[in-house]
Amino acid sequence: MALLRAAVYAALFIGFVLVFVPYRLLEWSGLTRPERLGPGQILGALMVLAGGALALWCVLAFAFMGRGTPAPFDPPRRLVVRGPYRFARNPMYIGAGLALLGAAVFYWSLPLFGYAVAFGIITDLFVLFYEEPTLKRIFGSEYEEYQSRVNRWIPNRRL
Repeated sequence: MALLRAAVYAALFIGFVLVFVPYRLLEWSGLTRPERLGPGQILGALMVLAGGALALWCVLAFAFMGRGTPAPFDPPRRLVVRGPYRFARNPMYIGAGLALLGAAVFYWSLPLFGYAVAFGIITDLFVLFYEEPTLKRIFGSEYEEYQSRVNRWIPNRRL
């Protein structure tokens, strides 16, 4: 059941934040798919694929290890500290941001780049003022210990 809930959340999040809004920005700015694929498009596509794969890995980790979803209204029942979460505390947001930056590179789009930057700023504020205090309240010392050994944004190699 957690997997189904996580899939619905992921589809809604990815559909809106990573597909619908960027599509509307491209439409608004008049940019279309490049006729020829060059190094920028290849790099951008690789960034989108890597970011999307990371975000999907995180959704699966929440469903299977945490028995919940990444959605604030249906959080995991257990603190997820394995998988991509052993390297950074917010890999799902990192993956989404990487996918957005990849789309900006692919289309060479300043509006998409601005959207990716705004996504990063809003996400950081959400993490600082809602997510981290909520996780401290729910998981207590277990979360504080996790915070002490895993960085918020910059992946580390410590396990």
